[in-house]
Amino acid sequence: MVDAVERKKIWGWYFFDWASQPYHTLIVTFIFGPYFAGVAAEYYLAAGQDSEAAGASAQALWAWGMALAGIVIALGAPIMGAFADSSGRRMPWIMVFSIMYVIGAYMLWYTQPDGSNMIMALMFFALGFIGAEYALIFINSQLPDLGNDNEVGEISGNAFAFGYFGGLVSLILMLLLFVEQANGKTLIGLDPIFGLDALAREGSRSVGPFSAIWFAVFMIPYFLWCRDPKRAGTTASFGQAIGMVKSALAALPSKPSLFAYLGSSMFYRDALNGLYTFGGVYAAVVLEWSITSIGVFGIIALISSAVFSWLGGKADKRFGPKPVIVWAILILIVVCVTIVSMSKTTLFGIQLPEGSNLPNILFFVCGALIGGMGGVLQSASRSLMVRHCDPAAPTESFGLYGLSGRATAFIAPALVGVATTISGSARLGVSPVVLLFAVGLVLLIWVKAEGER
Repeated sequence: MVDAVERKKIWGWYFFDWASQPYHTLIVTFIFGPYFAGVAAEYYLAAGQDSEAAGASAQALWAWGMALAGIVIALGAPIMGAFADSSGRRMPWIMVFSIMYVIGAYMLWYTQPDGSNMIMALMFFALGFIGAEYALIFINSQLPDLGNDNEVGEISGNAFAFGYFGGLVSLILMLLLFVEQANGKTLIGLDPIFGLDALAREGSRSVGPFSAIWFAVFMIPYFLWCRDPKRAGTTASFGQAIGMVKSALAALPSKPSLFAYLGSSMFYRDALNGLYTFGGVYAAVVLEWSITSIGVFGIIALISSAVFSWLGGKADKRFGPKPVIVWAILILIVVCVTIVSMSKTTLFGIQLPEGSNLPNILFFVCGALIGGMGGVLQSASRSLMVRHCDPAAPTESFGLYGLSGRATAFIAPALVGVATTISGSARLGVSPVVLLFAVGLVLLIWVKAEGER
């Protein structure tokens, strides 16, 4: 009976990844992000900018919106984790942040195709994104309770694989039934369902309510099967939580492996989030892909993500998480250099024959590798953090992990925004992520494979 209860708890935990993945898959990367970029670019075109400048301005606006959301997440992450540990309660906070997710996602429906309320749309996007990231801190802190050090890597990989499969299903449904192409039809030639107006881009805008409803429905197994551990007589205050965070930060120099790991993951996870954030935008403004083409690209990336996350969990169990992380970063650096070095007409500075499809093919390959290695990197990173976390305060430890992942979360978007603004090129604007990956890789030298324990 105990084994059955534990299995159900693990599956409930998996369902958070399934429920939350559409925010990252549909909203950030493959549907809403490109839609927003297209709307913003048209707005700037109408304001008198040329095509390349308008694309760069649209990418810069999206970058600054992501940067501001990242700052809010970074400031609150460790405090939330410490408060949860001191109070012994996680589920009420997960519920609050889930409500933020649902409201933020749903309100994206009102993003007008004429760009008249772009700032409002960014604000609601940030609300949902902050809710998703804060909830993830509490979800991650439950991982040490689900297995021992030899098991958590595989559990983490399975969760990411399950989540990416959920993202794949949601993306396919959006492309087949909702998102309109230039001809007003969906990918299979249907009018957008429920009478959605293709001319008003309601098929693309419905990604907000779709993601909100998806999350609300598929979080039910999580809330049914996962519970807070019983801790009697615990009380807490935010002042106490802030004190715990100060103590934890002050103790970091005495834990060199943890210190180095938080620094390393701070940079490489920021770089990865930059790739996820700007991959679809890059395809829209550099390669001039339609949202439907970007969605098909997303299907390939998500299949790769699910498969490689599952394989990465197996590799983690056999070799440990650190070697898995190193190889994933090396592959992603090669991918980034390739992306920055190509446009619709050139590759590594070489002019391509007119009408060449090579850039499109290469970007599909790069997308598969970004998805696959991104899934592996996130899964193995969560596993390596378990080896570094304090068993008595896992949420506080994962709050620091959330801080490291978001303390510089504004840097990748900000660097992309600066590079895009200075260069006037959306393609060259993505180049700073290579540097972030490289810094993260170097800092891994000082990280112990088995953590601080």
